[in-house]
Amino acid sequence: MKREASVRIQTSVLNGVEKKVLVWLAQRQPRWMTSDILTFIGTAGAIIVAAGFILAGTENIGYLWLSSLGFVINWYGDSLDGTLARVRNRQRPMYGYYLDHTVDAINEVIMFVGAGLSGMVHFPLAMSILVVYLMLTINVSVNAHLKKEFRLTYAKLGPTEFRIIMIAVNTVLMYVAPVREFSWMASVAGREITFSALDTVALAILVILVLIYLVTVIRDAMEYDGLDPMPEPDGEKTETTSSEQMR
Repeated sequence: MKREASVRIQTSVLNGVEKKVLVWLAQRQPRWMTSDILTFIGTAGAIIVAAGFILAGTENIGYLWLSSLGFVINWYGDSLDGTLARVRNRQRPMYGYYLDHTVDAINEVIMFVGAGLSGMVHFPLAMSILVVYLMLTINVSVNAHLKKEFRLTYAKLGPTEFRIIMIAVNTVLMYVAPVREFSWMASVAGREITFSALDTVALAILVILVLIYLVTVIRDAMEYDGLDPMPEPDGEKTETTSSEQMR
């Protein structure tokens, strides 16, 4: 049983450069390295990201370097597993699709829960971003099934760009004290809540993801409406047929 491959749509800012780097890395992997191993290296990176956030929030802000290292490791495993399979002509479309997207969801949960448990960002806020991110992921999978279109980027941004943004945020928080100490208060549901610098970044990411999701869903729904128009009611069909016969 063969699964028809979906068209991969990658329009991110770094896509061209990233493809060349990934092919270069894939061609230099040792023979014992497999796509499965790389997939789970990506999971190890997600665990390191979460550990870095938790340690930075509970022990020392300097542990954010560990979180940034985790993002690099996660990129290495998550981005290289499929490239290695293609370079070696060892693609397994059904198994690879299932494993890759199942593990991706697990990795996202690990990283966002770690950020929420760190205390550096409000837990409900971290979970809200996770929910919207997973909703986008579901939309990608639905489109891959219905129209064989696998979109990896939105608004010129993909997972790699978001990792780079988070590494930059970590670096600023570690080395720029005024930013690290920045905070503001807002009344939410009658409660005064203090938002940190990382909360502010998280809120911005949440707003961007919500907007991307809404625009994407509306656009896709309009496209499917055109591809799958409403059929005429049976009554109208009967009346049309009868009038045609009378002629």
